[in-house]
Amino acid sequence: MYLKLKQMRNELGYTSQYMADKLKISKPFYSQIENGHRRLTYDMATKIAKIFKVKPDDLFYKDHINFLKNLKHN
Repeated sequence: MYLKLKQMRNELGYTSQYMADKLKISKPFYSQIENGHRRLTYDMATKIAKIFKVKPDDLFYKDHINFLKNLKHN
């Protein structure tokens, strides 16, 4: 789950539909990315980061590391 992505989206008042439209994908597809049910490609990560005007690592790195740690423990 990409908590920082969801947090930033909510802070800016962006809806899931807004993000999906900007990325030219469906709303369910975007929601699956945000909730960690769909793998995030580097290309998609850079597109999402560009919308927020941040670097991909600033948006995804910490959540990705936590995800990897959880995989090791399960």
